[in-house]
Amino acid sequence: MEEIIIASGNKGKIKETQEILTDFRIVSMEDIGIDIDVKEDQDTFEGNAIKKAETIAKFLKGKKCIADDSGIEIDVLEGFPGVFTKRWFNGTDRERNLKLIEKLEGVPKEKRNIKFTTAIALSDGENTICETATIDGFVATKVKGENGFGFDEIFELKNGKTLAELSQDEKNQISARKIALEKLKKKLLEKEVER
Repeated sequence: MEEIIIASGNKGKIKETQEILTDFRIVSMEDIGIDIDVKEDQDTFEGNAIKKAETIAKFLKGKKCIADDSGIEIDVLEGFPGVFTKRWFNGTDRERNLKLIEKLEGVPKEKRNIKFTTAIALSDGENTICETATIDGFVATKVKGENGFGFDEIFELKNGKTLAELSQDEKNQISARKIALEKLKKKLLEKEVER
C-alpha cells in the first residue's frame, strides 16, 4: 500500500483522511520524525495548500504529501478574515469568535453570510492536484454549542444550528474537508486507472 505523508498533527484531520483515502497508508510527519514549518504566505487557500504539499514532498524526495488550508470569509467584511483566519487575532478561539460577533454588531441575519472553504493538495514534488469545497452559513449573534472547535460555535447553518450544536455524524455529512477529500480520492483513482 502506497504511503502518503500528511502535513498535519491534528488527530481529527489525520483520522478523517485515513477513513476516506483507504487505498493509501496515511502517515503523519510526526510518525516519520520530521518537523517542517512551511510559511503560509499565499493569497488563496489553494495556494497555501499547494505550497505546503509541494515543499514537503520535495523535502521527502518525491514521496506523496497531502496538505490543506482552510478558513472563513465573511461577505459583509469583504471576505475577511480569509487566508488570515488562523492568524488575524492572537487569542483563544472563543475570544476570536466574540471579536467577530462584535465586528458584525447591528448587521441583520440576511447580511451575515459566511463561507468556510477547505483546499486540499496532494503532491509528489513534481505533480500536484488540489481540490476545494465550501459550506455556507451565517455568523451567529452569540456563541452556541459545545461540540467542535475553531469557529464552529458561531458558524450558523440555514436551520439555525451552529456547527458546534451538531453531532459528529451530522457534521461529517456536510464537512467541506470530507467533500474535498472525496473529490481528491476520485482524481487519484482515475490516475491509477490511466497508468
